[in-house]
Amino acid sequence: MSQQLERAIARFRPRERASADSGETARISAAAFRAAVEQRLRSLERDIGEMKGRLNGLIFLVIGTVIAQAVLKVAS
Repeated sequence: MSQQLERAIARFRPRERASADSGETARISAAAFRAAVEQRLRSLERDIGEMKGRLNGLIFLVIGTVIAQAVLKVAS
């Protein structure tokens, strides 16, 4: 496995903590990893949806302003 992929996977793992009695490190299971990734993806989708809504609102505001200015120029 490449070093970059190992670092990317390591970012999703919880910080390794030494066990008080055995000195072993805690690892995350595959199911927990998938659940964490899925939760992050849902959050990202929600954030992107919100940004798309705001961008669409901004576009319509600009287009409406341009149309209003054109109508005012023609009318005056």
